[in-house]
Amino acid sequence: MSEPTVPHDPHDPQQPEQPEQPEQPETDAPAPGTPPEQEPEKAPLLALREPMPSVVETPEALEAVCEAVAGGTGPVAIDAERASGYRYSNRAYLIQLRREGSGTHLVDPIAFDGLAPLQEAIGDAEWILHAATQDLPCLRDEGLSPTELFDTELAGRLLGYPRVGLATLVETLLGRRMKKEHSAVDWSTRPLPKPWLEYAALDVEVLVELRDLLAAELEETGKAEWARQEFDALRGFEPTPRVDAWRRTSGLHKVRGRRSLGAVKALWELRDSLAEQRDVTPGRILPDSAITVAATHMPTDKGSLLGLKGFHGRGAERYSSRWVATLREVAELPEDELPTRAPRSDGPPTPRAWADRDPVAARRLQHAREAMTALAEEHSMPAEQLLTPDFMRRTLWAPPRTRDPQALAAAVAEQLTGYGARPWQVELTTPLLVAAILHGDEPVPEAPQSEPEAPQPDA
Repeated sequence: MSEPTVPHDPHDPQQPEQPEQPEQPETDAPAPGTPPEQEPEKAPLLALREPMPSVVETPEALEAVCEAVAGGTGPVAIDAERASGYRYSNRAYLIQLRREGSGTHLVDPIAFDGLAPLQEAIGDAEWILHAATQDLPCLRDEGLSPTELFDTELAGRLLGYPRVGLATLVETLLGRRMKKEHSAVDWSTRPLPKPWLEYAALDVEVLVELRDLLAAELEETGKAEWARQEFDALRGFEPTPRVDAWRRTSGLHKVRGRRSLGAVKALWELRDSLAEQRDVTPGRILPDSAITVAATHMPTDKGSLLGLKGFHGRGAERYSSRWVATLREVAELPEDELPTRAPRSDGPPTPRAWADRDPVAARRLQHAREAMTALAEEHSMPAEQLLTPDFMRRTLWAPPRTRDPQALAAAVAEQLTGYGARPWQVELTTPLLVAAILHGDEPVPEAPQSEPEAPQPDA
């Protein structure tokens, strides 16, 4: 299981540049004769409890797996491997399952038209996933969908663990270390190398045990019901379609003028179309940096385009005629058909603009942020887990009209529910949002005027 911090988006292929690591401060050298500090002993590596299973890629083998899974007991640990960074599609190229009494199974979904028999074998058993939003869409494409689930990553967030990657949670809670060197490989490779398969099998090896520990901690901290609501909401998860996805092109902030913006948009859309046709990630055809360079200079012939410093990529020369033709089309577009710098949005403006556009709303937001931070610390979890920041901003930018505290609380709760907040979130955050709205309406006391100094007599 690869562990990106955000769900893979085939339309946003560029991996963000890693920030430079700050220099470590120099430390004083130990005094002569001082024994060197010993490094903490590493946790033992996680190992498979049974021999590595063969990859399931025939109808007969799939039937045997279905019988084994149906005959197992308890929840089913499930994971999927995609080819993020290599393929345009977000499909699963390997599915791993483990259930007590059944063992671990590695299924190649590419070998089948669908996995409906496996869905039937799992039945109503609870699924255990780590970072469910990563895998649910591609599993659903194969005919697999949970009736109940437990997300170990989300459980870790609710419990306030500072790092919730699978390897970190396994080491923290189970005292075992996981190898992660195959997390970013091309899982569309066939045949899959044995070390990759062992890595994939280990991803479900301890999910049942990890789930039980986290579930017990959720009960102890009074968060089990919160988690249940979150997990129920996850079952219907669908990735949010990106509006104006081309605006996420790296380096777009350096592009000046609406025509150059139009060139970025047109080149991005052409690249995306080519990537979809070839089923490769768009950045492997042309990097974002090449798009912004071409859009900045707007060359009108192949020679000038290919001569630009920074215009490179596997498809730079191969599709050069199409890049140039696209740039020529943009050069002839009327001004009113070109994109503007700021995207159209039905939501509130960026928070930094609130003070100028609506000082009352800005006061609401400041008050709510402070209260939300305190509430998050009280419950030992990230503030964004208490309430989606966009829900909070929308509520505070355009709150209900009533200022009767009881009616306002009911209206805010209804507004949050309409946005998609879970009942536990509504219950916890409505009072602080109501207080922030009422606080924002209070007149700001004027600063006291200082008395003018009396003139001093001449000496």
